[in-house]
Amino acid sequence: MSSTEPRRTALDALHRSLGATMTDFAGWDMPLRYGSERDEHNAVRTRAGLFDLSHMGEITVTGPQATQLLDHALVGNIGTVKPGRARYTMICREDGGILDDLIVYRLEDTGAGSPHYMVVANASNAQVVLDALVERSAGFDAEVRDDRDAYALLAVQGPESPGILQSLTDADLDGLKYYAGLPGTVAGVPALIARTGYTGEDGFELFVKPEHAVGLWQALTGAGEGAGLVPCGLSCRDTLRLEAGMPLYGNELSTSLTPFDAGFGRVVKFEKEGDFVGRAALAEAAARAERTPPRALVGLVAEGRRVPRAGYAVVAGGEVIGEVTSGAPSPTLGRPIAMAYVDVAHAAPGTEGVGVDVRGSHEPYEVVALPFYKRQK
Repeated sequence: MSSTEPRRTALDALHRSLGATMTDFAGWDMPLRYGSERDEHNAVRTRAGLFDLSHMGEITVTGPQATQLLDHALVGNIGTVKPGRARYTMICREDGGILDDLIVYRLEDTGAGSPHYMVVANASNAQVVLDALVERSAGFDAEVRDDRDAYALLAVQGPESPGILQSLTDADLDGLKYYAGLPGTVAGVPALIARTGYTGEDGFELFVKPEHAVGLWQALTGAGEGAGLVPCGLSCRDTLRLEAGMPLYGNELSTSLTPFDAGFGRVVKFEKEGDFVGRAALAEAAARAERTPPRALVGLVAEGRRVPRAGYAVVAGGEVIGEVTSGAPSPTLGRPIAMAYVDVAHAAPGTEGVGVDVRGSHEPYEVVALPFYKRQK
């Protein structure tokens, strides 16, 4: 296979048999949609959807000093993550720019008290994160291993997902907290069962060996038939996460922003022991944000029908006051929505006179607090 051809997940033939529209995403051939993306989106909001997320980048970190390595390499306090729990965090450059946002799972220790972590990176940044962790591991008694080929990743998301999954496993899903993971067996297949999600709904991620992916997909499809489960592509995953106000790397997050610029300063833990990559630059960014608040990430809801896209200018009083980072029609709200970084003076919900320059026409938008959608617990 030539290096220019996209990689294919273990479920590739199955997606094609279901009539999926495929797209190149971060070097992977992935399902964009199977039918109507609006129907897929609504299924996740009201029933359940099944996703192939095998393009995500799994990196295993083990060894006596695995915790110290991750505390040095990442901005979060990994030392406080207990076995069986997960943490949302970021990896930054020395200048504080965000290389990626990550989920770090602490798995059961590997014996002799040696910690065992799985770092899950975005597909587009997996190699960058792997290279950074390997480079930053110098001097630590820890091993960084590329496990991208060791896992397929399926996600079942939506209000019906606990019942669907529980019918296939004897794992205690009720006891599995948000941002936690436990080893179990699903449909006879060994899996790491996690509960994080990127849709704004309850749901689960199942990390399994690639050779088990097709059988597990089929078992989940069978178990979800009566509950309205449908296969879902990347397109509705994007509108779901947008409604839930969740950032996407390359849109809301980039190397040109620090976590403080992006409104995610809370993930940076200066109180942890030892130095960490980017500490000095991030301390400056934190102080700068205190003195002069950076542009704020806000929600925008269209008053008309025209859809704002990433890169469109946000305007007020004839001046450019910000930029759209993500935009799409919202199936739940029935109107186009966007996330945008705007000057703080225009960031308060209800601020009037704000518009988006849609191909030369200034379309009116309402400024709202994020997220656009929050599920009823």
